[in-house]
Amino acid sequence: MKRRNFIKKSGSAGLLAMAMPVIPAFSPLVAEMRFGIAEASYVQRRYAKLESKIYPPFTDSLQMIEHCSSAGFGGVQFSVSGWDAAYAKKVKTRVEELELFLEGQIRLPKDDSDLPRFTAEVSAAKEAGVDILRTACLSGRRYETFDTMSAFKDFRAKSIDSLKLAEPVVRKLDVKLAVENHKDWRISEMIEILNMIESEWVGVTLDTGNNISLLEDPMEVVEALAPYAFTVHLKDMAVEEYEDGFLLAEINLGEGFLDVERMITVIKSHNPDIRFNLEMITRDPLKIPCLTEGYWATFDEVSASELAGFLYKIKKGKSASPLTVISKNSADDRLALEIENNKASLKYARQRLGFI
Repeated sequence: MKRRNFIKKSGSAGLLAMAMPVIPAFSPLVAEMRFGIAEASYVQRRYAKLESKIYPPFTDSLQMIEHCSSAGFGGVQFSVSGWDAAYAKKVKTRVEELELFLEGQIRLPKDDSDLPRFTAEVSAAKEAGVDILRTACLSGRRYETFDTMSAFKDFRAKSIDSLKLAEPVVRKLDVKLAVENHKDWRISEMIEILNMIESEWVGVTLDTGNNISLLEDPMEVVEALAPYAFTVHLKDMAVEEYEDGFLLAEINLGEGFLDVERMITVIKSHNPDIRFNLEMITRDPLKIPCLTEGYWATFDEVSASELAGFLYKIKKGKSASPLTVISKNSADDRLALEIENNKASLKYARQRLGFI
């Protein structure tokens, strides 16, 4: 049900209408309660290149927008890569017709030579009505990408340079840049970088589960990063021990060990109108090999007592049943499961978390 229809059908709508001026359904004066979805929630259908006649792959953002709206989501967060002004106008028109909110995803500029690409994509996103662009400094995972501390420090320096290049562009075009905690930065590292950039236009895409892979308590991550957050990747997580550390998996909202309701409360206490996007990634569990030497190549601030305490939490919060491995399934089964997972989390968000 669209929010406008929900308001009309509310039993108190008539009394409210007499007491208050008419406000458009998605006015800034109305707290944002639509529940969006991030592109990674369709990683199998969008990027896995699976052959299926039942669930054909999405070929562009407009197809995904149509699907997500029909599935009941109230907003979308998709890549703006390759968009031009004409395509951006098509997206804006359709998003407005469907009464969705729209956020973008973008790659940071690598250097000066990449700045025209970044600027063009921010401009197209703005044309489409995007006011927040999610980005990430690292596309992979810290403990898998870097073998030495020097390599990680080089990455950090380049990330800061990229953000410094990006900031004047988003400031000029009036679009906020939201950097995700993407299995790259621990809390203190990310806040240090944000303070270094020191811009109201650069903040955070707060992912509620990623930093578990970096041995940080997810609630502590939310409490620390919420003041900087522009948008949210909302997810629940499950863990399971294995010989080299633990397995980590996104799981349907309400089925994992995260206190999702409290997280939402904390985040909204800093920004009542912040948007939440489901990021339910249907994939095999990730291996977090924190008991191997290689994992520790880029960490020098985690004490033995901190690691022991974290592993105790993993043992205490481990999943009651084995985590689902989807790679052994057929393409159609994987794609069907992805759809069902997204539907289940949307249902939970509406019934238990107050979204519409």
